[in-house]
Amino acid sequence: MIIKNFELEKIKKSNFSLYLFYGQNEGLKKEVLESCFIKNFKGLIEKYDEKEVIENQDEMHSKIFNKSLFEKEKIILISRTSDKIVNFIEKILEKNVSDIKIICISEILERKSKLRNLFERNSNLMCIPFYADDNKKLTQLCGNFFKKINVPISREILNIIVDKCQGDRNNLNQELGKVEMFISGNTNVNVSDILKLISLSENYTVSELVDSCLSKNVKDTAKILNENIYTNDDCMLILRTMLNKTKRLIKLRDDYDETNDLDTTVSNFRPPIFWKDKDVVKKQLLKWDKKNSSQLIFEINELEKIIKKNTENSLRITYDFVLSTAN
Repeated sequence: MIIKNFELEKIKKSNFSLYLFYGQNEGLKKEVLESCFIKNFKGLIEKYDEKEVIENQDEMHSKIFNKSLFEKEKIILISRTSDKIVNFIEKILEKNVSDIKIICISEILERKSKLRNLFERNSNLMCIPFYADDNKKLTQLCGNFFKKINVPISREILNIIVDKCQGDRNNLNQELGKVEMFISGNTNVNVSDILKLISLSENYTVSELVDSCLSKNVKDTAKILNENIYTNDDCMLILRTMLNKTKRLIKLRDDYDETNDLDTTVSNFRPPIFWKDKDVVKKQLLKWDKKNSSQLIFEINELEKIIKKNTENSLRITYDFVLSTAN
């Protein structure tokens, strides 16, 4: 059974034993998990990784089926789940389980995923997709935050904060937490303060790197790669940043094909493009047509899968990909 993530009342009132949270919006997953399951919960909460569950299935089934008379209600959270856990879930379905909620948490699952299909098609299971927030939603959340703390904020600053979050609500919450600590009674917040506080999703040079790459500027791309010390953890950030900017290019290309006017296309685009980024976006728009942009998105998604399986070589793989794309 599929339930939308904003249907909080349906989720709260549900009495299922098995749930699937999947998608890329980690921040929203945490919010729904907290508000619908963990808040005011008096029972036991256990957390596992899928690998732990798979390697100890008999022990896990024993914990679920053979409940102690003195045991309270329980929530079991299983992170990084995939199709590998389907057999484990099917065994639980064969028996009636009460006073326990098992929540499988996954990243993006394709439509052909066995785990996703199992939860979507079974009326006794609840499947909740969590898609990335668009800039409109993030801007709304950001604006509500500043209203709540009674601090007037300009549209320019809102755009700066949202742009840095790369479509991730979790990033937004972290950045707003910094702002809240900084303000602490000071209601005068300017652009300079914000730029010092936020970290452009941890590394400003990531945005510069991707912009140079999509502008086909090999020299600047190589310079940024050489002058910055990236880690394996930065690889996913680089790819996600490139993915978001490429998706924006596709939307811009659709508008440009209609207007045939570069300045009008970039100026009228929504959400608005920050003034300092307009020139570089124009360069990118002239370098990428819709077909090539769509192909790049496919390649980025495939590369993410490769990196997850080869974390020790992720930097080399990412560097090669960025340079070849700039070329």
